[in-house]
Amino acid sequence: MNLQDRHIVVAGAARSGVAVAVLMKHHGGDVFVSDFGTIKPEQLQRLEQEAIPYEQNQHSEKAMNGEFLVLSPGVPSTSPIATRYSNDGKSIYSEIEVSSWFNRSPIIAITGSNGKTTVANWLAHTWKTAQKDYLLAGNIGTAFSDMVSESGPDKDALLEISSFQLDHIDRFHPHVSVILNITPDHLDRYNNDFKKYTESKCRITSNQTENDWFIYNADDPVVSTFAETLSNRKNSPRQLAFSTEKEVEEGIFIRDNSLIFKINHNEEKLMQIDNIGVPGRHNLKNGMATALAARASEIKKENLRESLETFEGVAHRLETVRELDGVRYINDSKATNINAVWYALDSFDMPIVLILGGRDKGNDYLELEDQLREKVHTVVSIGEAQQAIKEQLRGVVPHIIEADTLKHAVKAARKQAKRGEVVLLSPACSSFDMFEDYEDRGDQFKQAVIEL
Repeated sequence: MNLQDRHIVVAGAARSGVAVAVLMKHHGGDVFVSDFGTIKPEQLQRLEQEAIPYEQNQHSEKAMNGEFLVLSPGVPSTSPIATRYSNDGKSIYSEIEVSSWFNRSPIIAITGSNGKTTVANWLAHTWKTAQKDYLLAGNIGTAFSDMVSESGPDKDALLEISSFQLDHIDRFHPHVSVILNITPDHLDRYNNDFKKYTESKCRITSNQTENDWFIYNADDPVVSTFAETLSNRKNSPRQLAFSTEKEVEEGIFIRDNSLIFKINHNEEKLMQIDNIGVPGRHNLKNGMATALAARASEIKKENLRESLETFEGVAHRLETVRELDGVRYINDSKATNINAVWYALDSFDMPIVLILGGRDKGNDYLELEDQLREKVHTVVSIGEAQQAIKEQLRGVVPHIIEADTLKHAVKAARKQAKRGEVVLLSPACSSFDMFEDYEDRGDQFKQAVIEL
């Protein structure tokens, strides 16, 4: 894509918005950045260092005059600026799309409602174990725009991709795409339409051909239905499935407590599932997805086995903070939807005090009812979701306690928890009512636990 002297507007000046603005300027673009809110000091400093003009606390008429719009993930497709460009017949692209124009690496792209950060990190651990060069970027915290200049044919790009990044792709083309699962999330951004959210996730395959790979969860009804539809598409990618519930025709499954690869109708045993380094049924699936993506990228079996055994998980995802007076404190701040909390609760076989809440995205907390009745004796609620939690879970758990701060919630949880139990922060909500992001929430939880 030749950007020389083309006037381009970027909406949103968080990390990825500023990163893509810098990338386009370095490729000759005439870039203007517009943010409806206040731009953070570190991003302002970068824009000024790069001499990129910007505005904040508005989308002025000047912001409407770009040749095309680059939309940051945090800016909804229904926002006034995106609507204006769309109505004017102008193109809208995501940051991940723009960065892919300058990419020279094979892309391994992971999406899903839950687990994508874990799998992206697990892939990086696998590539490191195999001593293969890689870039790790995307929704994981480092914009691909900031790293794409380092790409090359001998270095794989491992990308965590959100639905928001997929909403405005055009040529984005992974060599390996992975859909881990699709469950209701971010529906506030999709007019409460699960079908639209699903279609967004499935765009990850839209430019793949028969020379590429699509890896999917055969146990997820939404994803497996899409895989069936995709197989009927002309020039569709080759498919590999993973399942913990059944044997698959091509992919990876469990037999006699072992992981079994089946590719080109040939079976081979990989390892015992008891030797996988991180616990939980959901992590077994994450490990299987990792194994298939690595196999599609021609990583040797011995390197893959070592990676599955030695990976220790990621921060803010079922992360043990400490044990105090016989009570384990677990940070699962990254659980920002109901399905993630279900998986978290499923990982424990002991009584739980659950810290729940934040900015509600239209959650149905009763989807957790069976797990809550079986394992949770106390819910400590925080944030804007407190009222919804109290109304929906009254009578489901014996005790519901409201806390005005996370520190207060941790202290209240300590009073309720007995030796041999778990205090679990697994909020089911976004963090933006009280915190910068889920990492800030998790860090504050860890700090409050350490100070007990």
